[in-house]
Amino acid sequence: MKSYSESYKAAGVDVTAGYEGVRLMKADVERTKIPGCISGIGGFGGLFQLDLSGMKEPVLVSGTDGVGTKLKIAMVLNKHDTIGIDAVAMCVNDIICCGAKPLYFLDYIAIGKNVPEKVAAIVKGVADGCVQAGCALVGGETAEHPGMMAEDEYDIAGYSTGIVDKSKILDNTSIKAGDAIIGIASSGVHSNGFSLVRHVFNINEQKLRTLVPELGMSLGDALLTPTRIYVKPVLDLISKVNVKGISHITGGGFYENIPRMLPDGVSAKIKKGSWNIPPIFDLLQKEGNIPEHDMYNTFNMGVGMAVCVDKADADKTVKILEENGERAFVIGETISGDEGVVFE
Repeated sequence: MKSYSESYKAAGVDVTAGYEGVRLMKADVERTKIPGCISGIGGFGGLFQLDLSGMKEPVLVSGTDGVGTKLKIAMVLNKHDTIGIDAVAMCVNDIICCGAKPLYFLDYIAIGKNVPEKVAAIVKGVADGCVQAGCALVGGETAEHPGMMAEDEYDIAGYSTGIVDKSKILDNTSIKAGDAIIGIASSGVHSNGFSLVRHVFNINEQKLRTLVPELGMSLGDALLTPTRIYVKPVLDLISKVNVKGISHITGGGFYENIPRMLPDGVSAKIKKGSWNIPPIFDLLQKEGNIPEHDMYNTFNMGVGMAVCVDKADADKTVKILEENGERAFVIGETISGDEGVVFE
């Protein structure tokens, strides 16, 4: 018998819309299949068979995160096909900081009213992110929450698991004063600091759709640019260079995240002007009259990842990253002390 409930629909939950959403997203989910993925969507659990060949002591590494209030921009513009990339990026970019390869991803979407086409667009973004990261989308959940959020609102979070051989975990023990810090360019604001972004720009649809000459695009397009996914370039780098530490520059900016990859007694000296700061940050600082310290303590400022290597490997590191399509630059070095991050 066909599954439906008129009573549940009258209460605000349309189960048939959920079924239609699953049907619409199946082709996108299929694009993410990689060796080891042995189940499709619709079951009670996502199945993934581990290939442990060549590993002596395999360690699983997990990460979970959401997109935050960047979602408000997508809602105002009614554009939902890239926000899923951000959800994937925020998880897998964390996992690779341990040296792990992401294996699979699951998403969770809470939505005021389940519009199948809208949910399918969100999941398309998730699938795009998984393809970029080389991991499988093995499952997820869409939950309709009438009465808890407005019909046109939603939230998305994700979870990913990766794997690394225990002897290859990046644990910062070899970092010393005099090592080089390499920055990898971000694609923009990524998915952090959007409560401040929305406060500064006083977001509305007209403002978001207005072309901003210094950005070369509308403000909305600039802010919705997906978080860059660094998995494949960084894993290639790790296979060719002795990478000592990696920091994903997310919420808390330079001041909070770079010290997370450093051992006690070692700090980072960052050289301003060693990379180009994207114009969106200049605009943010000017419009919001934000102190420079707060900018570097909130946003990535054009550096989405920081990698620590021996100074002798700095040029090779930049070259490998550029060969992988990234823009990379030496942005500083490690120094003795417990200052965390200092700028020059």
